[in-house]
Amino acid sequence: MSKVDRTKENLEKCICMTCPSYAFACKKRSLTSNVILTMVGTDYRIHAEAMFCAYEESHCIDEEKGCICADCEVHKEYQLEKGYFCVAAGGK
Repeated sequence: MSKVDRTKENLEKCICMTCPSYAFACKKRSLTSNVILTMVGTDYRIHAEAMFCAYEESHCIDEEKGCICADCEVHKEYQLEKGYFCVAAGGK
């Protein structure tokens, strides 16, 4: 797996928050931290509830309801082969 850069540009391309596995309750819980992430920069946090291919698996997604990783520009640009980065470190 390529190492995905934690950049604002990549974060703007990220589609994790539109994924069917990213449930409404998770979106609501992570809204504040994700807004802060976009404001202060991507290097200031160890964990983010977005861009799971660059950070780590989610702390609130616990059920696989579909994966759209392959549709993401970040996934394509970094030639990632796996999906479900939200529930498995390094993807499945």
